[in-house]
Order: sequence, then structure tokens, then C-alpha cells
Amino acid sequence: MMPHKFRPVTALLLFTGLNAILVSTITPVYDSVCFHPYWERRRKRRRLEREADLARESDSTQMSLQVKS
Repeated sequence: MMPHKFRPVTALLLFTGLNAILVSTITPVYDSVCFHPYWERRRKRRRLEREADLARESDSTQMSLQVKS
């Protein structure tokens, strides 16, 4: 026999309430981490590098096509 009373409804309500609290507090934490200025600068730098690589590729492709002509 168990030494204490098992209350499944109380456990379920506690579990649901705890999850509701955690879900409501995760949004501001997520936003502050994901939209931190470091990540914004990193995204911008990577986008510029990607655009520069694409421009370099298209220039080299155009040059190779001109050489073949």
C-alpha cells in the first residue's frame, strides 16, 4: 500500500498549470535571445557575404561565357 494518497486530478491540474506558466514566460525570453543585436548583426553580415558570393559567381560565369564566344 502507498504511504500517501495519490490524487491524479490534483497532479494533472498542477502539471497543466505549470506548463501554462512556462509557456507564457517563454515568449519574452525567446524574443530577447533571438532578436539580440548580436544575432541581427550576424544575419546582416551573412546576408551581405551571400550576396557578394552570388555576385562574384555571376561575374565569373559571365566572363567564362565571353571567353568561349
